[in-house]
Amino acid sequence: MTDSQKWLTFVFFLVTGGLIYLLTPVLMPFVFAAILAYLGDPIADRLEVIKIKNFQLGRTNAVIVVFIAIFFIVSSILIILIPKIEFQISFFISNFPKYVAWLNDVVIPWVEQHFGWEVSLIEGDKVIALLKSHWQKAGGGLLALMGSVSRSGAVLAEWVMNLVLIPVITFYLLRDWDGLVAKVHGLLPRRISPTASKLAVETDIVLGAFMRGQFYVMLALGAIYSIGLWFIDLNLALLIGMMAGLISFVPYLGSIIGFTVACVVAVLQFQDAMYLIPVSIVFAVGQSLEGMLLTPLLVGDKIGLHPVAVMFAVLAGGQLFGLLGVLLALPVASVIMVFLRHIHDIYRDSSFYSEESR
Repeated sequence: MTDSQKWLTFVFFLVTGGLIYLLTPVLMPFVFAAILAYLGDPIADRLEVIKIKNFQLGRTNAVIVVFIAIFFIVSSILIILIPKIEFQISFFISNFPKYVAWLNDVVIPWVEQHFGWEVSLIEGDKVIALLKSHWQKAGGGLLALMGSVSRSGAVLAEWVMNLVLIPVITFYLLRDWDGLVAKVHGLLPRRISPTASKLAVETDIVLGAFMRGQFYVMLALGAIYSIGLWFIDLNLALLIGMMAGLISFVPYLGSIIGFTVACVVAVLQFQDAMYLIPVSIVFAVGQSLEGMLLTPLLVGDKIGLHPVAVMFAVLAGGQLFGLLGVLLALPVASVIMVFLRHIHDIYRDSSFYSEESR
């Protein structure tokens, strides 16, 4: 590569990076659509070759089938989960005066007696009013959102556009995915095409392992935590379990947050510290299953990102690009890891590494 080609390559990546940073708010629907298309491509690949008598499904019909299946699954989950979560939260709030009375009559006097601290009594009415206010806002969040959005034509247009663009872009990306990949490959300089193809295959393996496998792990953990907390009759079992599962893409964060919230709710609900034992068992079982069964089975060892690297990637992505950065942090980190492995192999094979000092 000549000096001019190196400078052109540098300028190209510099301009591309600058445009991505400046266009971050606009890129959100495209990123969501690309992720959905990437996740759905293997399913569409399998469906398009299916033959029914003399009729072959084809790519477009396969994509339509995938879209219908995704819509049905997401709609069913929302219809089932939202009413149950709403009922659990309402039930917890209705019993909150009893929890506050127990804290004021039992817990606070015990803390003052044993530790000598002066603890103010909890004003249950104010706490209940605050909780009800937030829950009412949450329950009518969609109406409130629509009301606030309708007061600004620009915000309304952006909100509606994103809502419409994501499925439309996903459909076209999913339909033309293989062709787009082939065209990108065809634009690569011939002398780097073999190396680029090798890196692309490794990247696809890593991304597939992470994005598909980790998604299944999150759902499985959410189900395990929810069922386990339901067995011990915790009021907010479904909400806490699903929250812990969905946050579990950051190592240990989901289990720590879920365990802490579950312990607080268990102590308030049962008014007995002994119930912390079954809560601990539920999260210990979930963590054990994740480490010994779910992650090896669904994700495998192809990613190999250290937990500290995962946490840094998520925090750095959020700091640089906000929600978009958090969304892309781990996939980008996985791709970077593939390139670092390749650079590591080149370094180990180089004379600079193997040459002994004279």
